[in-house]
Amino acid sequence: MEISNAIDLKNITVRLDDNTILDNISWQVPVRQHNFILGANGAGKTTLVKTMMGFTWPIFGAEVCILGNTYGHTNLLELRRRIALVSPFMHQYTSTGNWTALEIVLTGIDGTLGLFRKVTDAENEHAINTMQMLDCAHTANRSVNLLSSGEQLKVLICRALMTKPELMILDEPCVHLDMKGREYLLESIDNFAKLPNAPTIIFITQRIEDIIPVFKHGIILRHGQIIARGSRDELLREDILRETFGMVIKLQQSKSGRFWPVID
Repeated sequence: MEISNAIDLKNITVRLDDNTILDNISWQVPVRQHNFILGANGAGKTTLVKTMMGFTWPIFGAEVCILGNTYGHTNLLELRRRIALVSPFMHQYTSTGNWTALEIVLTGIDGTLGLFRKVTDAENEHAINTMQMLDCAHTANRSVNLLSSGEQLKVLICRALMTKPELMILDEPCVHLDMKGREYLLESIDNFAKLPNAPTIIFITQRIEDIIPVFKHGIILRHGQIIARGSRDELLREDILRETFGMVIKLQQSKSGRFWPVID
């Protein structure tokens, strides 16, 4: 069955003790429309990701439908194989054992921490092809512990792509990178997102300058609510960003189309 929306969230409210973490979130993302989620620390971005992955459940009356599957009526373990999640906590995969980059990518087939069976020639070829797509095949036989942070993140993205997912969630992938590593990663994400067979990509960030033009639509979160939604050009405005971050922000746009914040 062909689906129109990769993500369809309705009336999502998440409470922890007496705190409302997400407040009546409704959001639809069409298939193959790359979106961003922008918000400051504590805005609810990570909780929204956990909700989309089925790790956190909203209160009664909400509906979470991912890739045509409504939560509560689907096998989440099977569905998660169709979703690629890359998050900062996944650096555990690059610090466990003396694995090569290729071996880390191959663990994505079964979702394990380590290789516990012999991989087939076809699986090995798929891993190499995936690394070539992200421009990191040259690291295949190097110890992942010796790679730069940007290279490690590319390897983790390749790992997540091994199941040929239909939805990719990049949860603040640039948060621990220096400027060079960030630009190295964003260039690869940009190239990958433009491929005709790329999955729907959701890019989560707290940094305005990380939102490259390939993410043409998005939402802005503040205190667990969507305070703005629409196209990238509609959202990345000084008045909206002032409300988002609680400070005066001036924007400068570079020739590449990216917006850069300036604080007086």
